[in-house]
Amino acid sequence: MNLEGLEMITVLVVLGLFVKVLEQFRLFEPIGVEDSTEDDFELSTVCYRPEGLDKLQEQTKFTKKELQVLYRGFKNECPSGVVNEETFKLIYSQFFPQGDSSTYAHFLFEAFDTDKNGSISFEDFVMGLSIILRGTINDRLNWAFNLYDLNKDGCITKEEMIAIMKSIYDMMGKCTSPCMQDDTHREHVESFFQKMDRNNDGVVTIDEFIESCQKDENIMRSMQLFDNVI
Repeated sequence: MNLEGLEMITVLVVLGLFVKVLEQFRLFEPIGVEDSTEDDFELSTVCYRPEGLDKLQEQTKFTKKELQVLYRGFKNECPSGVVNEETFKLIYSQFFPQGDSSTYAHFLFEAFDTDKNGSISFEDFVMGLSIILRGTINDRLNWAFNLYDLNKDGCITKEEMIAIMKSIYDMMGKCTSPCMQDDTHREHVESFFQKMDRNNDGVVTIDEFIESCQKDENIMRSMQLFDNVI
């Protein structure tokens, strides 16, 4: 993986990898004509019962049939109906054996665990996926900003970006090219801030983040990769 320009598209690239992980775990299966309302009755067979699919259809941009497919895959891999952080990290680690994905998996888990109860429910899962895969450009950028904004105070600091970048380099391990030096992630963070911190106040606000991303053709092209995942 070439690190050139990574400071601008890191979240989009790794979210793409996240989608690939889900595909490998069969959470995205082809939708067949045989799917029926029987999936609604299956909701009661697990320890945790999600909201009805009709309600989730109203809250997301997925069709009921797509939600049935997603739920079937989610239930196959998570029979209890929820994913805790330890399981989430284990899933990620299997796809990045050359590095340490635990810290980045923690950050991504926090982004999906919107109610901060220590687990990702099916609702949490599809609400996040709906934004990533079906949301507007602004929706997706807001979600990415929230991932960067580790303490959720409305701005991204250099310390937060350093933590994010280091976690990604740790995860990619030997797959980075050129090989990462100890201070490489700091150099990319400085480049990130030069591009996005428009008023040079040492933090990146949501407005600065969205404006900078919308002006970057690489980021806009990267976002389009999610349009036809399912």
